[in-house]
Amino acid sequence: MTKEGVLAGRTALVTGASRGIGAAVARRLARDGARVALLARSEGALTALAAEIGGGALAVACDIRLPDAADVAQAAFHRVGVESLDILVNNAGAFFVTPADETSVVAFREMLEVNLTAPFSFVRAFLPQMRRRGVGHLVTIGSIADRVAFPGNAAYAASKFGLRALHEVLRAELKGTGVRASLVSPGPVDTPLWDTVDPVHRVGHTPRTEMLSAEAVADAVRFVVAAPAAVNVDELRLSRS
Repeated sequence: MTKEGVLAGRTALVTGASRGIGAAVARRLARDGARVALLARSEGALTALAAEIGGGALAVACDIRLPDAADVAQAAFHRVGVESLDILVNNAGAFFVTPADETSVVAFREMLEVNLTAPFSFVRAFLPQMRRRGVGHLVTIGSIADRVAFPGNAAYAASKFGLRALHEVLRAELKGTGVRASLVSPGPVDTPLWDTVDPVHRVGHTPRTEMLSAEAVADAVRFVVAAPAAVNVDELRLSRS
């Protein structure tokens, strides 16, 4: 892929980059010139995607639930001489549909760990150097479920509502610093997260053929990070037209 484009010279980290939205975002940012670090648990898929993207793309195999996951990413940057991160895309997430009274405390807690605590840990790790430089972009991949409550989404909605709240706090704290924060919240997206859910046979769910594509979400992420430095896209909500 060409390394010339509007994002040339910038380094981006995308979590959950081995498939779905994360992989699409990584490809899109690389196509516009960014050097992309790919983080997920699946080392084989990451290595293959890094080779496809080229341009110095990094494959960082790591479980985002681990307390030192962000440190692993920082160490990978240091090994290749990357001094700073320009774009953080907090995309990795978990999803299941289960009534509240059938959701175990363990499953609820794990959903919060993946969808809320892990994104916070990456913000906590990379935001200080963005503040010092007076430049950087925090992109949070939200969901329609960060504003709308759906049956069976007790754990997922709690995590995504919390993630939107975290974004709002970051926007308030970062105004005027040069560091931007954007929330990109799509409606249902056709990704492997739906493989075990079978939305066609669930009342109120959107068939996968009528969902947004991962590439459409990637285009939205590219839009917010490529906006002029004086422009912050606070929140971008996507639906299938």
